[in-house]
Amino acid sequence: MFEGLRRYLPGKLGRAGITVPVVRIAGVIGVDAPFRPGVTLASVASPLEKAFAVKDAPAVALIVNSPGGSPVQSHLIHRRIRSLAEESGKKVLAFVEDVAASGGYMVAVAADEIVADPSSVVGSIGVVSQGFGFVDLIGKLGIERRVHTAGTRKAILDPFRPEEPQDVEHLLALQAEIHAGFVDLVKARRRNLATDRTDLFSGLFWTGTTAVQLGLVDRLGDLRGTLRERFGEDVRPKLIGGERSWPFRRGRSVGVDAGSALAEDVMSAVESRAFWSRYGL
Repeated sequence: MFEGLRRYLPGKLGRAGITVPVVRIAGVIGVDAPFRPGVTLASVASPLEKAFAVKDAPAVALIVNSPGGSPVQSHLIHRRIRSLAEESGKKVLAFVEDVAASGGYMVAVAADEIVADPSSVVGSIGVVSQGFGFVDLIGKLGIERRVHTAGTRKAILDPFRPEEPQDVEHLLALQAEIHAGFVDLVKARRRNLATDRTDLFSGLFWTGTTAVQLGLVDRLGDLRGTLRERFGEDVRPKLIGGERSWPFRRGRSVGVDAGSALAEDVMSAVESRAFWSRYGL
């Protein structure tokens, strides 16, 4: 009887819809600075745990908007999501905004279902290392590079020294190992992949529309529309946020002055911009 009367009550008293907690995972993964906290397991662990602890919620929604970053942090976040999903018995729905690429896609495939916008950028299943070489520059400036090591290959890939073939070979072997793990993870989580595509794990990326055809995502749509379709018109998405903290209160920033913190922040911004620009964003 009370349920029948609930529709006539004001405000929250009159709302009987299902609550679906929502966790936003946005930004470059692992790139961190005092004024620009990045996406790491430490930054998302608390909101994820709060979301999966919401009583009677049938699912947890993830909003993913990331061009990737650290493979380790990406994998740690993926594993934490799967662990919490298995412990709670809740389904996980991932909603891609601008991009879920590289490590961002690794996070998205932790979901049981991935929904993307038609213009979202999805994929980039690969591993990349980038840097600069300053060998000729320091010679022209009359600068002498002095490096002393204990260990014959301790200073491999030094940007101020010429590249050695064996050092590049070693780096490529590491990348191949990480890439193989990434591929295995995607294959385990995505059962309807277009296995006839030889470029699926090449590092290429696609729009959400093409990603559906490739099996990288399940459908096109958005969070509000999908939740209403799945759980009814009265569904209530509830954004779960993490704890806010002042930049200098974080443990790793103790003793860092404002000038060095700002410099670190600028470098972080440049690095982050490079990640986004790979996908035309």
